[in-house]
Amino acid sequence: MRTVGIAGWVVIVAAFLVWQGLALVYAPTWPTMSEIFRSAMRPLLGRSIVFGVWLWIGWHLFVRGWSFFLRT
Repeated sequence: MRTVGIAGWVVIVAAFLVWQGLALVYAPTWPTMSEIFRSAMRPLLGRSIVFGVWLWIGWHLFVRGWSFFLRT
């Protein structure tokens, strides 16, 4: 199951890198990742959603598997 999760994250990161590469090659028609995040974070709701996604990803990547921090 861990291999499937790692493969999923590799696919997601690869998709972001491909998008960024295409955006840099076709600059006027494709927005870069920074332009996408800038336009998403302009309104307060967008900032809240990006913050929530950041918290969710951080929890699942860094905290969920660390049982030595959560011992009872």
